[in-house]
Amino acid sequence: MPFHLPLPETPRLETDRLVLRPLRLEDIPAVQRHFPHWAMVCHLVAKVPWPYPDDGAEINVRECLEKRARGEQFYWALTLKHGDDELIGRIDLRPDAGLGAMRGFWLAQEYWGRGLMTEAADAVNAFAFEVLDWPFIEVTTNSANRGSQRIKEKQGFTLVYVGVGGYVEGEREMSFWRLTQEAWRSRRGYAG
Repeated sequence: MPFHLPLPETPRLETDRLVLRPLRLEDIPAVQRHFPHWAMVCHLVAKVPWPYPDDGAEINVRECLEKRARGEQFYWALTLKHGDDELIGRIDLRPDAGLGAMRGFWLAQEYWGRGLMTEAADAVNAFAFEVLDWPFIEVTTNSANRGSQRIKEKQGFTLVYVGVGGYVEGEREMSFWRLTQEAWRSRRGYAG
């Protein structure tokens, strides 16, 4: 398996509308402002505290930066390309975070429905498959989160099975998805 640790530094990635830059301590206020909204948090894994504490963003960002410093995971702050560099969401990539937990993301509610997260996830997938040469990415989703599932469908993930998972809103149906490097390359017209 090519999931070698420590991982390389988190690179800056760009899309048509976004800059994905490494997460930093200065992002804590934006995370605390954008993250704790029930419509988003209810679909996340049960370990996310709810109600979200006043220091929730600080605790989480510091934990993420410690894992990043050890080369265990990648964390990108999503920012608008022609904006003020403020975090509007986050996307993570992890080789060993547990079954179906290799990529995770969230986006501030006011930016939903614009295709921004699909754009960000495409950039992260390209990094995983082209630069890191990963053979697959496996993810899970609360089946009630149709927006997240739609992103996976658009990217060519295959639904592998459905089970039960623990989420902030309680036990719910969980969808397990897989995207192989071969399928990803095929969809993008890569030769042999």
